[in-house]
Amino acid sequence: MKRHKIKKYRKRDYKGLLYISPWLLGFLLLQLYPFAQSLFYSFTNFDFFNEADLIGFRNYIKLFTIDPEFYNSLKVTILYTIYTVPGKLLMALFIAMILNQKIRGINAIRTVYYLPSLFGGSVAVAILWKLLFMNDGAINGILSALHLPTVEWLGTPANALMTICMLEIWQFGSSMVMFLAALKQVPSSLYEAASIDGASAVKRFFSITIPQISPIIFFNLIMQTISALQNFTSSFVITKGGPNKGTYVLGMKLYTDAFSHYKMGYASATSWVIFLMIMLVTLALFRFSSGKVYYEDGGDF
Repeated sequence: MKRHKIKKYRKRDYKGLLYISPWLLGFLLLQLYPFAQSLFYSFTNFDFFNEADLIGFRNYIKLFTIDPEFYNSLKVTILYTIYTVPGKLLMALFIAMILNQKIRGINAIRTVYYLPSLFGGSVAVAILWKLLFMNDGAINGILSALHLPTVEWLGTPANALMTICMLEIWQFGSSMVMFLAALKQVPSSLYEAASIDGASAVKRFFSITIPQISPIIFFNLIMQTISALQNFTSSFVITKGGPNKGTYVLGMKLYTDAFSHYKMGYASATSWVIFLMIMLVTLALFRFSSGKVYYEDGGDF
């Protein structure tokens, strides 16, 4: 009897593996293998044209001690993350609270607000963003029509960085949807009890809303931080990393080293530095969130 059950369970296991085999093959060939291969290349001088020779930690040593562009790219990436992540989360939460109101046609409005997240990450919209913020673009055209001074949105490093940050912040749709779902799960009885006790709207927001949706805030914080640290599209399409390397994020440096200078080994080292940055920042956020994120079951990470 036991042997029969074991055989039955094994058949089920095989069926399960068969169902997930397309994903499993894709993961092994398109994710895990390139992941391991890039680690190997980071210790070589691979350049597409010659056989890769092991050179140890020379790529990493050069990156941290000789290459002046690395620290500039690191600074730009950190600034980009600091600007975009809080801005995106605040915008998403603000819009989610508005869309959580019971007003006529709210479903259509929610759809409209979600659309930028579907198109914002594309190359086409990045090109459109560039056209809007050129010196003779639509934004400066509107400012001129209102007799206001025009701005060199892409002409200075600081303005160019803020311009690509605005594109990222504009893509708040996915975070907004999760915030909206979280807000709908907050028990109305908590607000009613707080109102009876005389708590103001601000007090209710910080004492009830924020703690209740803190798991979603933390999740969005993690995901948006990871996304920001890997940014490439907006910097490449809108500014090409300029002016004066003002938007030259680490993703842009990686691309340039790999496909313009053909230093694949060196670019692989940069990719692993980005990976380690993401891992350390994620661990730090988990450590910081301990005891600050509320879970109904009382659990914690």
